[in-house]
Amino acid sequence: MAKKSLLQIVSVILSLTVVLTACGGNNGNNTAAPSNNTGTTDNPTDAPKKDVSFTLAYATGDPATKQAIETTIDAFTDKNPHVKIVNYSETTSASYLDWLKTKDAVGQFPDLVEMRDTKVFVDAGKLIELPEDLRGLFSILPEYAGKVYNAPLTGTAPQGIIYSKKAYTDAGVTELPKTYDEFLAIQDKLAATGISPIVVGGKDIFHMGFWTNFFFINEVYSKDPDWNSKRTAKTASFTDAGMVQAVTDYKDLFSKYVDKGWLSTADNQTASILVSGKAAQLFSGPWMFGQIAEADPSFEFGFYAIPDRSGNVNINQLPNLAGWSLSAEGAKDPDKVEAIKAFITFFFQPEQYGPYLATVNGIPTTSAEVTYETGEQMKEVMRLVGDASANKSLGLANWYGENAIPPQFRNWYYKLLQEMVLKNGDVTEYMKKADAEYDSNVKANQQ
Repeated sequence: MAKKSLLQIVSVILSLTVVLTACGGNNGNNTAAPSNNTGTTDNPTDAPKKDVSFTLAYATGDPATKQAIETTIDAFTDKNPHVKIVNYSETTSASYLDWLKTKDAVGQFPDLVEMRDTKVFVDAGKLIELPEDLRGLFSILPEYAGKVYNAPLTGTAPQGIIYSKKAYTDAGVTELPKTYDEFLAIQDKLAATGISPIVVGGKDIFHMGFWTNFFFINEVYSKDPDWNSKRTAKTASFTDAGMVQAVTDYKDLFSKYVDKGWLSTADNQTASILVSGKAAQLFSGPWMFGQIAEADPSFEFGFYAIPDRSGNVNINQLPNLAGWSLSAEGAKDPDKVEAIKAFITFFFQPEQYGPYLATVNGIPTTSAEVTYETGEQMKEVMRLVGDASANKSLGLANWYGENAIPPQFRNWYYKLLQEMVLKNGDVTEYMKKADAEYDSNVKANQQ
């Protein structure tokens, strides 16, 4: 992606007007609904009055998101009892991409799917463009090859440190870090109290992308957002100084400060480990806030973005190619398409979308204003989103266009980093392996 395009996207983000109230209710009943109409009913959230069914799939991810999606599905089918939604979510520790590929291989690719690997499935002919009459619902619609395929569920949420206020107090931490070195000094203070400084859900491979992206953005993408395309063209290497620094920092953090059971800890266990006092911090996104509060409503925690060594804040926050997508096969049935469009319209109506965002602590993507109750931690997230001084980027596997990486490389690379930490491997030697695998993947995809 060209630098000019990145700046244009950032400008769009910063120009969004989002209302997040600290004392309002969890709905947007006072907000006018979008005027988009499917052309099949007087109400765009009503499906055609005939029996129809479609399959729907989404990434299980965290329990809060699963609950929010299930609640919306139930509300839609209560309103449209003639529509049957057969929904299923990924329930294994394998990657969501691999799970969807398996579904496709056995002839069960869903009619409506939460898509996180848009390029893979567009290139395979599995998706159609987002219908024109749905596009007005959204304020941001990232494009792939000049076309729109996704109805984005939420905006890209910046990740940061979710920390126990008690653990910080017990360790004598009175100020949040202004540089990465100050952050490391806090880890030493925490470790000295006998607590594990950081919990990581390494059993779920997607979780490994959190810290990977943090270091990549700090040392690579904040300086060169087009690094991926240069790696594909072989004018950049994983053995470059910036990348080696990023991976060295990753290795040092995992070796010194991450809870020793990280490889057998699931993402959905991290909240309970944090509130139990077994660990002081979790690096994740705002979707965890609700889980933490549910695990222990009295648990006091804060959130902040970790600065880099120079004191700059670099966050994963540019729009990416993700959201609800319609399958090419399902689109062959006009009745399914009308029912799916009604569901998508319903999903993003403020009455439903507000509570959904409140549950997942999500960033709105709709043109219509949405209000919902937010706490201290989410206020900081939204401050970061609107902070013009924060460098907005994407993670390793989130880039698209010329900066897209071979899709099979992502999880292989996360596992390579796991192995490097466990074996105390030499960073440069492991990055040579990454170069070889990357080139092999690029070649395979060109055949």
